[in-house]
Amino acid sequence: MSGGVNQLADKNLGAEKLPATLRIMLVTDAWHPQINGVVRTLDRLAQELAADGHMVDLLTPAGFSTIPLPSYSDIRLALATPRQIARRIDAANPDHIHVATEGPLGFLARRFCLARSVSFTTSYHTRFPEYLRARLPVPESWTYRWLRRFHNAGAGTLVATPSLAAELTQRGFTNVRLWTRGVDTQTYRPDRRPVLDLPRPILLSVGRVAVEKNLPAFLELDLPGSKVVVGDGPALAALKGQYPDAVFLGARTGEELADIYASADLFVFPSRTDTFGIVLLEALASGLPVAAYPVTGPLDVLGDGLGGALSEDLGQAARAALAIPRGDARTKAMSYSWSSCAKLFLRHVRTAHGEIGTMLRSRI
Repeated sequence: MSGGVNQLADKNLGAEKLPATLRIMLVTDAWHPQINGVVRTLDRLAQELAADGHMVDLLTPAGFSTIPLPSYSDIRLALATPRQIARRIDAANPDHIHVATEGPLGFLARRFCLARSVSFTTSYHTRFPEYLRARLPVPESWTYRWLRRFHNAGAGTLVATPSLAAELTQRGFTNVRLWTRGVDTQTYRPDRRPVLDLPRPILLSVGRVAVEKNLPAFLELDLPGSKVVVGDGPALAALKGQYPDAVFLGARTGEELADIYASADLFVFPSRTDTFGIVLLEALASGLPVAAYPVTGPLDVLGDGLGGALSEDLGQAARAALAIPRGDARTKAMSYSWSSCAKLFLRHVRTAHGEIGTMLRSRI
């Protein structure tokens, strides 16, 4: 075992072994140029950790040969070897490794950690069992069994909402920890310049345009005004043909996206399968009330009724949400920050090392 690996293993002997300033490796198969909640979360987490003085190494598909994900060519999967991953981790010599995705890079990093007895945490961002089942006749129980084995090997599985934590615990996931999300309330705010000149009310939906997002439930609502979809994905061409009266703007980011949010009157979130939905917070910060189903994500953010309306009848939720003051939506968003998200992540990192240290010392 190399000196670097010995040092890495030593860092698992207890929380007191961790320095005040940490070197953290984030392992993710989802990264730029992808536009999704996983990329946004990890990007902002890395920025916040660096701003707080920590060092962050990103192990992403960048620098590896890649192949397109079947049925979703915009997502590229890295063709990496165990030796390549080991070299990258050894060179970084991180204090902690966080495996954010269950793809090839995540699997190889997990394998490295288990082989070298290195503590690591994981996070659960995506409902792969439901997404896979929507495309192929694969029982969800099979995929959940694999995911349970993947995540339970770590020192903690980080999830975005209490309802998801409860669900995964019921499914046999162990050591599930709550790790909420944040929003940039300076970029996403109500007073931006209007850019949508359409009949009102303007109903907006933002996200990946794919079957699991349930966009027809939004596009078929019998409501006056205009329906606008922001996002790209494999279902875009088909939905454009099926719903010619809707406005499809494609992918938008940053200031341009913020202007679109602020120009709308209502945000509609038709997904039933998201584990959170960062776009919910972006909409709320922009002063947009939200209409959604009472499922994981919307239920956790809007269950108290402030800033949005939930109903199994999405049209009913939309009509109720249109009556909610924009100030209430903004107020809800102000309780979320990326700084708090990063601090909570660090707390879980230190807790994980403290627990593994206690376990190892008990064996001495």
